[in-house]
Amino acid sequence: MSNQTALLTPVETDLYRKNGYHIYKKQVFSADKLARLTGLFEEQLALKGKKLSDELDTPHFRDERLLEFLLADEVLDLVEPIIGPNIGLWSSHFICKDPLVGRATPWHEDSAYWKGRLTGFTRIVTVWLAIDRSNQENGCMRVIPGTHENGFSDYEDVDGSKNLFSTQIKNIDESSAVYFELERGECSLHDSRIIHGAKANLSPHRRCGYTMRYFSTEDKVIPEKNPNFKIWLARGRDLAGNPFVNV
Repeated sequence: MSNQTALLTPVETDLYRKNGYHIYKKQVFSADKLARLTGLFEEQLALKGKKLSDELDTPHFRDERLLEFLLADEVLDLVEPIIGPNIGLWSSHFICKDPLVGRATPWHEDSAYWKGRLTGFTRIVTVWLAIDRSNQENGCMRVIPGTHENGFSDYEDVDGSKNLFSTQIKNIDESSAVYFELERGECSLHDSRIIHGAKANLSPHRRCGYTMRYFSTEDKVIPEKNPNFKIWLARGRDLAGNPFVNV
């Protein structure tokens, strides 16, 4: 840890392990630092060309100024109680749902899209930082608690023009869904295996989040399955012989 006080209590950490998620209703960064991150997002958005606003994946590959935030103690002190002190930066993604037309995110597990790319999925956590206020009205993220223990699910095809992905998990009972309502600057954390998604943004308010994804260096990222993909050692030591760019 960067200091003596963990940002998650032991009780919160235990609940994360049980439920597969945690909602952190505090400001992650200072106002100045959040403003700088927002500025970098707006630059990426202006340069997106024909891409949709929700397709700004791995922006830190294009602009390494984002590493100031991805490798920040404010974030890693949230991650360490969950996956331990040896942390690799796996990926990041600006997911922006434009007003009135923002696409839905079908029910999915992140791990299903990364299958075969890492040796394990039990120690991967995503920090979802709210760049804009995120609520049910504008399509905030929602999860099915406890589903991170179920393994890989069965998928079916959906309309890719209306959805962020072209597949979704079959037969989801949405009655137990928990909605991650966040104010700007707050965040949520979720296990890579939990079933989650988001409704379309039909509101007049933009909904942007920055996903910052981390894995324990006890697991290895397989180079031949990740061509032209870059990972960084965020904290601690590399335990599995990972191809970090900064080691």
